[in-house]
Amino acid sequence: MRPHVEGLLVRGVPAIAIDLPKRGRSPVKAEAAVPAFESHAIAGRDVVGGHSYGGRVASLLAARRSYVGLVLLSYPLHAPGKHRAWDSRTSHWPRIECPVLLLSGASDPFARIDLLHQAVERLPDAELVTYPTLGHGLQPVIDDALDRVARFVRVTARPPAG
Repeated sequence: MRPHVEGLLVRGVPAIAIDLPKRGRSPVKAEAAVPAFESHAIAGRDVVGGHSYGGRVASLLAARRSYVGLVLLSYPLHAPGKHRAWDSRTSHWPRIECPVLLLSGASDPFARIDLLHQAVERLPDAELVTYPTLGHGLQPVIDDALDRVARFVRVTARPPAG
């Protein structure tokens, strides 16, 4: 996440990365990692998000508490070849009230693109950006991705006029 954090800081967007709990080399169940993420984010003030597993944890958090916005980079909709899991991995999405920005490779083995489009319909306020031929990482398009994230944060974090 270092290039993401550094890239956002250069764009004037405050950002931090946190270490989520792991069991050996594998992440713990996403639901169990929510408290670790929650201790770093302030409801009603912060935009939360993450890449892959970190995005899944952030989305579970945003379904529980109200945040200003949610950024999901390469959301792991399902394990490769296990497409049916998309339904359970997004069952909490209708409870997410904040605006959501999703950035994903169109060839991501963890998010079949037709299923991702279907899943995004569960979100009340979402924008999905896909990058053709890109897989699970966004490094080849990092500048565009971070420009989009920075714009999203600036717009969602702006206090309402009036």
